[in-house]
Amino acid sequence: ELSSCVFKIASVSFRTGLQATFCCRKRSDFLQFNNQKNLAKFRGPGPDYYLKNYEDDIVRSDIALDKQNGCKVANHPDIMLELQREKAASTQLVLLKEQLSNIYSNITITARSLDKLYNFVDCAGLHLIFGINALHRNPDNSWNTSSILSLLKYSAGKKYNISWELGNEPNAYRSMVGRAVNSTQLAQDYTKLRTLLQSVRYYHRAHLYGPNAGRPRKNAILLLDGFMKNAGSVVDAVTWQHYYMDGRVNKVEDFLKTRLLDTLAEQITKVTKVVNTHTPGKKVWLGGLGPAWAGGINNLSDTYAAGFLWVNTLGMAAVQGIDVVLRHSFFDYGYTHLVDQHFNPLPDYWFSLVFKRLVGPRVLAVRVAGLQRKPQPGRVIRDKLRIYAHCTSYDNHNYVRGAITIYIINLHRSRKKIKLAGTLRDKTVHQYLLQPYGTDGLRAKHVQLNGEKLLMVDNEFPELRPKTLRAGRTIAMPPMTIGFYVIKNMNANACRR
Repeated sequence: ELSSCVFKIASVSFRTGLQATFCCRKRSDFLQFNNQKNLAKFRGPGPDYYLKNYEDDIVRSDIALDKQNGCKVANHPDIMLELQREKAASTQLVLLKEQLSNIYSNITITARSLDKLYNFVDCAGLHLIFGINALHRNPDNSWNTSSILSLLKYSAGKKYNISWELGNEPNAYRSMVGRAVNSTQLAQDYTKLRTLLQSVRYYHRAHLYGPNAGRPRKNAILLLDGFMKNAGSVVDAVTWQHYYMDGRVNKVEDFLKTRLLDTLAEQITKVTKVVNTHTPGKKVWLGGLGPAWAGGINNLSDTYAAGFLWVNTLGMAAVQGIDVVLRHSFFDYGYTHLVDQHFNPLPDYWFSLVFKRLVGPRVLAVRVAGLQRKPQPGRVIRDKLRIYAHCTSYDNHNYVRGAITIYIINLHRSRKKIKLAGTLRDKTVHQYLLQPYGTDGLRAKHVQLNGEKLLMVDNEFPELRPKTLRAGRTIAMPPMTIGFYVIKNMNANACRR
């Protein structure tokens, strides 16, 4: 049944900026650096070479390390790819077992592993933020820096452009390892790390982020408050994490609750209030974001349904002045991955790709006639139609500066119509409508763009082809879908700068 209500997007105006990126840092507090190319004994080539040395070769495989030849995909036998997948699957089981038992083992990253990681990041055009182990501590509970200086010197010698962060959810250390680190000690640790960075010439101006506190409940807020009081000036941006729901949830309907989506705004308010009390104007980053804690939810956190939380997070964070959001994760335990066990993109990966291709950092305020209703006494109106607007990304050469990208989340169970009004009315619109693909509905792990299934082709992204809507045409949003709409040739003043 078609909805009779037509929403008019009446105006847009400049606000702030946003970037999205991805992270995996759960085990950073058990990581040690060893300045060796490889810890395993080299056995030499032979008939079972790839079986005996696959861990070493995985490190060297996908991205060619010879930068003189540029970034290229290395060619290896099919057995190597299968071994990579087997290793990824077995590692995930180990990580999940550790999470469930709450008993964690130390892991070592070698110089070669760091080389591989950095070359991947560099070739992908990303920036590496390295999470340093904060749980390597002396008997007096002070931070032990014995392996950190070696890591810094090695990275500096390679001229690796890296930013740094110390620890992961320090407010949860007591429950995880039975040892607490209070705000005063954490502030001293960050001050010490800043001093170490300044002692290595290449990193004396490197960026440092923290304290990466957990969800802003009582303990996390108290830790953040004490940290900002004692070391707020040490970090370049304040980081914290947000999870929407309990990992035991198993209903797709829970991902559609507007009350759940709105919890992020409440958490942002708590964090920014503490930060501005001690260091007004300090940047605040959402340093970790997942649909659910405890590893996420099987067949939900990695499906189309989770996209409502992810895309709404990007829009809401931008409006609230958060200009960087990091999402869990490419690879980790649990079910919040961006790729499956065969390294094929899952729905949130495709949402992220479309977002990065179309959405620029300049955020626009949206006025929607017919959407905001007057609440009844004692009742909060929570909109099931979420509309956000940005200047179109300047990196997208299909659109000239001045174009506007609007992205819409329709949580209604009926189709909604949106009519562009005012100066937007007579402009051609490119539609990028993302819907679940297949018979699983919102639990789908595949996405279609304008009716066409999105798939990697020969390790290349498919062309993201828009559907052109003629000027003046009403945008029709199917029920429970997400769409991006580029208003071409808008020549908006805020988007020409």
